[in-house]
Amino acid sequence: MSPSTPHIPFSISPEIIQNPDSGWRQLCEGVMLRILFQDPDSDYQVGLISYQPGASVLLHEHRGDEHIYVLSGSQQDERGLYKAGSYIYNPGGSRHSISSEEGCLALAHWHKPVQFVAG
Repeated sequence: MSPSTPHIPFSISPEIIQNPDSGWRQLCEGVMLRILFQDPDSDYQVGLISYQPGASVLLHEHRGDEHIYVLSGSQQDERGLYKAGSYIYNPGGSRHSISSEEGCLALAHWHKPVQFVAG
């Protein structure tokens, strides 16, 4: 749904975003990712991340800056608990794991894909 160039305006309706068959993919067990925008000239992406209650993402390192806005529910990492309305900044080089006891929907902007840390 995103354009071939970042210079063309576009929008995605809520009906399309909420449709589980419209671009959502499994990131981890219980965690789904829906890319909303991807710049073809860089690794910059914007997406929605949906956590089912009890889901988690293993330890990973950010290769570029990441900005997260928690839309509903909550998530937590080694630094704290982030409820709906929270903004989280993870700079390139930082590491953390994420879990969501109650489930969560978050809007994410990241400049490079993460690298999972073997453990």
